Amino acid sequence: MKSVEQKEGDTLVDPKGVEQMKMIHLAADNPHPTVWNELFVNELRTLGELTIVPNARNLPVTEIADAIRQCDVALSSWGSVSIPENVTANPGKLKYACHITGAVRGCIPLSLIDAGILVSNWGDAPANGLAEGAVALLFAVMKDLHRSVLRQRGMDAAAGDSVVMGSLEETSVGVYGMGVTGRRFVEILRPFAPIIRAYDPFASDLPPDCIRVATLEELFGQSRIVTIHAGLNETTHKSVTADLLARMPDHGIVINTARGAIVDHEALTREVCSGRLRAGLDVTDPEPLPQDHPLRQCPGCIITPHNISGSWPDDPVHLGKMHRICLDNLRRFQRGEPVKFKMDRRRYELST
Repeated sequence: MKSVEQKEGDTLVDPKGVEQMKMIHLAADNPHPTVWNELFVNELRTLGELTIVPNARNLPVTEIADAIRQCDVALSSWGSVSIPENVTANPGKLKYACHITGAVRGCIPLSLIDAGILVSNWGDAPANGLAEGAVALLFAVMKDLHRSVLRQRGMDAAAGDSVVMGSLEETSVGVYGMGVTGRRFVEILRPFAPIIRAYDPFASDLPPDCIRVATLEELFGQSRIVTIHAGLNETTHKSVTADLLARMPDHGIVINTARGAIVDHEALTREVCSGRLRAGLDVTDPEPLPQDHPLRQCPGCIITPHNISGSWPDDPVHLGKMHRICLDNLRRFQRGEPVKFKMDRRRYELST
């Protein structure tokens, strides 16, 4: 059953719009405080009727499905319950599943997209923060700041061997994944005059001055630094293997701000803890790492707790980019216009 029609670039919209939307958010526990702040909730209420259901994990699936069917829009984010599969066959009033954050898997079934329900997410909202975070980790590892800090604190034993520093100028940097974040990373890095190689079989074009390579073997074999910006899917899962890491030169650097499971972490641990390679990781596998994991004690590794794209502390006056994208899309939907960052089957399957 299709509850919406297609127009304008194959984006699914209601051609008549929805003057007073009924919206619902079902939080597994309490609504995520970073997403569901007071300013955002108040803005949503200007667009229509908003129902927020806490502790929805305790509700029967049939009750969750019925609540969603009674609304025009299902709003999901970090900490949401999943939209039940049986909503696909009988969506009721539901026309739009608006995911406020990034990964839709686990919240929105692919079958809902196949059934013609409009689905979107935050699109490029985190790109700047993630690219900045990757650059920050890259410089910190390349300049061996972690080891230098340990030594300045009198922890020479923890610091290990001599400090090893480098420069980006004329250094080969490999970029694995040239989506929005990978491209933003390249823009930030370009003034430092590295030689940038890129691997992304799904990218139809590359930024200026980037050298396309055909395989990951080429990327790792020709790069002193590799940064990972790919989405996690069946193709990329553990695609950074022991063999690829072994192709990197001594003192090479791996930066990962994408997903930990893209990398064979056992192989990475061996390379980094041996002192041959170094790493800057915002994501790990598993996540978080056990407290006694060797990487936590390795002076050649900097680990941040999956928050490297973080912004300034909560600002009660301004909405975050994810909030602005959501509100803009809801207004577009309300007017019967195409929304941004529509999720189709291909994008869903390629996304983390």
